[in-house]
Amino acid sequence: MTELRRRMIEELRLRNYSPNTVEIYIRCVAKFAEYFRLSPDQLGPEHIPGYQLFLVQRKRVAWAVFNQTVCALRFFYHHVLHRDWMIEHIPYPRHEEKLPVVLSPAEVAAVFEATRNLKHRTILMTIYAAGLRVSELTHLRPSDIDSQRQVICVRQGKGRKDRQVMLSPKLLEVLRIYWKRYRPTVWLFGQPTGSPDHTRDSSDHLPAGR
Repeated sequence: MTELRRRMIEELRLRNYSPNTVEIYIRCVAKFAEYFRLSPDQLGPEHIPGYQLFLVQRKRVAWAVFNQTVCALRFFYHHVLHRDWMIEHIPYPRHEEKLPVVLSPAEVAAVFEATRNLKHRTILMTIYAAGLRVSELTHLRPSDIDSQRQVICVRQGKGRKDRQVMLSPKLLEVLRIYWKRYRPTVWLFGQPTGSPDHTRDSSDHLPAGR
């Protein structure tokens, strides 16, 4: 590991960035340096426009990837190299606003009906009914399903914030069926990547009568 990479990882962790964001930022800066075949601390404002055009015109990356690169480079030059004057040379792109494709209730029901695997169907229904991100879903524990208050506790979601979302009776019924068959203990839908190794007893979570 190079000294610059080590310093950037430390700065990101000090500011409580998620492991996923740390990995993305490090990768973005590494690709920037790889493009010019120079260490990133040897690159300046004259290199930024050319790399941005490369991403847009040659690589045709999605807006999200382009934006991640901008954020990563801004962080690197500001917090690692302390070159605040570089920020103005790394502009944010304009974001095209497009309406998302929204499935009708009938189409959603058809997707659920076509998914025969109980675990997969329960995952899809939980994401849809609770409006969860995939990272939030994979970090759910059985104890996060509070059937008495009819809420799902989402811990350390986007922005490292906890929140609660409504638990519908229909989803609760599906979750109970799923729990009876698979009897998950630590993670509701399987252990997420990079999860802590500690366990927690969940034998009293989601029983049939709860």
